[in-house]
Amino acid sequence: MAESKTTDPAATEAGEEKDWTATKAFFDSLKTNQPRPPKPQYAVTIAVSSRSLFNMVAEGKIYKEDGVEKYVAYQQEHDNEPLMPGVAFPLVEALMNVNAGLRRLYPDSDELFDIVLMTNNHAQVGVRLINSINHYGSWSTLSAILQCYLTIERFCMTGGESPIGYLKAYMTNLYLSKDGEQVIEAIEEGIAAATTFASGDVENQLSDTQLKVAFDGDAVLFSESAIIVKQHSLDTFFEHETEFENKPRAQGPVKCFLEALGMLQRKFYAKNERMTCPIRTYLVTSRSAASSGVRVLKTLRSWGLEIDEALFLAGAPKGPLLQKIQPHIFFDDQMFHIEGAKELGTIAAHVPYGIGQKYHKGIFTEQPAKDTT
Repeated sequence: MAESKTTDPAATEAGEEKDWTATKAFFDSLKTNQPRPPKPQYAVTIAVSSRSLFNMVAEGKIYKEDGVEKYVAYQQEHDNEPLMPGVAFPLVEALMNVNAGLRRLYPDSDELFDIVLMTNNHAQVGVRLINSINHYGSWSTLSAILQCYLTIERFCMTGGESPIGYLKAYMTNLYLSKDGEQVIEAIEEGIAAATTFASGDVENQLSDTQLKVAFDGDAVLFSESAIIVKQHSLDTFFEHETEFENKPRAQGPVKCFLEALGMLQRKFYAKNERMTCPIRTYLVTSRSAASSGVRVLKTLRSWGLEIDEALFLAGAPKGPLLQKIQPHIFFDDQMFHIEGAKELGTIAAHVPYGIGQKYHKGIFTEQPAKDTT
C-alpha cells in the first residue's frame, strides 16, 4: 500500500507565490506596439457610457420600440459597421492626446488617463462596440498626426443591470453618461459624475492638441451656496462671502476631477512645458468678481489647485464665453446654463447636485452667520 505524502502548507504557499510572480513577469515582458493600459491605482480613470462615446440614437429607438431581443439582434447584424462618434468622443480623443505627451516625457509612468467603457449593454453588443473602437483607433486624426491611439481596453457590460456598482471597483474618477438617473446614483456613491448633452446646430472647432475643460463653481467644484440667496437675499450672500473669504469652501462633486487634471498638469510643468501643456482648465462662474470672487480663488489656493483662466460673469450668459473657449466639456449644475451652452455649440455635462436638483440629500450647504448683536 502506497504511503500518503504530507504537504507542507508553507511550502505550497511559497510555490504558488513563485508561480504567480513568474506568470506576472512573463505577461509584463510581452511586447506590443499598442500602449499598455496604466495600472488603475495610479491612473485617472474616466468611465464613459456607450451612448456618450457613440451616437446610438437609432439603436436606442429600436430598443424602446421593439424591445431588447430585436435590439441585440440588430447590433449583431451590424457587428462590422462602426458606430458614429458621440458627444464624449472628442473628449476621449483629447485625453488620448494628453497620454501621448505623458508617455513621451515619462515612458514608464502609469499616471495617465484610463478610459473604461461602462455600459448596461448585453455582452453580445460588445462585438460592435469593440469593432467601433478599433476602427477609430486605426484612422483617427490624432493617430495620424500625434501617433496616439483611441485605445479602450477596459469594458464593463452588465446586460441590462445598472453598472454603477462597478464604478468604485474600476477606481473611477469621473463617470459620464446620458442616463441622468445613473449619474445621480453615481453621485450618491461619492463619485464625480455628469450627464452629457450634445451641442446644438452650431459646431465648434475643438482643439486637436489641447484638452480644454471648463467648470462652473458652486455645486460643481465647490459646495452649494445658493440656499443663502434663495432664503435670504443676494446682498446677504455677498456679505457672507466677504465675511468668510478666508474660510475655504467645502468641496463639490467634481472637485476631484480638477484635482486629477492638476496632478497631470504638474507633470508637464516639471519638464518645463508649462506654456505648451496639453491641458487647460477654466472656471466659468455666474459670480461677481468684486462681490464674491475672492473666496473662490482663495479656496482653490488652499486646495493647492491652479485654474488656468477664471471668468466671473456677474450673471451674464455663459454661452458666448464658452463659444470662445471651445472646451471639450463644460460642467454646470444648472440646466439653463447647459441649454445656453448647447445652443452655441458647447458640449455640456449636467451635474445634478444642489438644492435645485432632484438629488440634494446630505449636500453641504452654507448658512449665513447669525446676528449675535
